[in-house]
Amino acid sequence: MTKQADLQESKIVGSSAVHLISMFISMFVFWMVLAGRTEVKFIVYGLITAAVTSWVTYPLLLVPNKAGTKKYFVFGINPFKLIGYSIWLFKELILANLDVLLATTGQELQIDPKVVRFRFTADNPMAYVVLANSITLTPGTVTMNVTDDGLYEIHALTVGAADGIQCGCFPEHVAALYGEELHFEMLEEEGDE
Repeated sequence: MTKQADLQESKIVGSSAVHLISMFISMFVFWMVLAGRTEVKFIVYGLITAAVTSWVTYPLLLVPNKAGTKKYFVFGINPFKLIGYSIWLFKELILANLDVLLATTGQELQIDPKVVRFRFTADNPMAYVVLANSITLTPGTVTMNVTDDGLYEIHALTVGAADGIQCGCFPEHVAALYGEELHFEMLEEEGDE
């Protein structure tokens, strides 16, 4: 399939132009951060590099859903929703750090490891990736496995970490980030690890 035919498919979710422009801006900003200089030649090199790279890699950043009926842009997220999600995740990181700190520095260790299992389904495959990585990024939790049917197995170090997963906050926020309906179901714990 040619690049133009791939980009004009009706099953692509979102605006191709918006995605291309967003990717160009992101790459240009990344270039400028790495360059660390604002001389004209660095700005021109950055603009050219960002434009060429965006154009060449653009079709590679389309991922199909499981049914193969739609394609999603890897970075096809509303920037305002992403900012809100990032703020919420940062707050969760701070709370999880405090939870692990208190559990490990007290006179008695308050570590109660267990495996928490839940099912989360979404049409956009990037929602699965962001959810698994967000959970692993949070101290006290590690995503051990994600199956094709959306079964997540999470190792939680403390009771607070397990409660944070069981409340369904992570799937709820990821579903909102991607504009998906929330499909979340807690499953039985496998026991202590």
